[in-house]
Amino acid sequence: MNQTVFSRIINGELPCAKVYEDGHVFAFMDAGQVNPGHVLVVSKKPFETLLDADEETAAALMRAARKIALAVQDAFGPEGITILQANRPQGWQTVPHLHLHVLPRHAGDGVGLVWPRKEPGLEQLQTLAAKIKVTD
Repeated sequence: MNQTVFSRIINGELPCAKVYEDGHVFAFMDAGQVNPGHVLVVSKKPFETLLDADEETAAALMRAARKIALAVQDAFGPEGITILQANRPQGWQTVPHLHLHVLPRHAGDGVGLVWPRKEPGLEQLQTLAAKIKVTD
């Protein structure tokens, strides 16, 4: 993977407002704050997407996101919190480095996440589920 703005921040080449760091994760304030307290939680390993990541990193990201969400809740008292993780440009990923957003939310904040709802029916849902059934 090529150097990204996130890897440059992790390596100390670019400044940031750091919130949290452990062996797998680096978290900092998003420079494009949607609402005060908007944090990016980034993998230290240079995975492009969640689909590329190892299980240890994926689990560490979610553990860190929970810790940060609790701290954001305490600090900013939002009415809700959205945890968003996107993969590839068509999945809304804008930086090709595994990350997620901890986004404090308030009624009327102008943030939207809308998609057309389709209701294929139970039979079609069962057919789709059979294609992706996961086992250990």
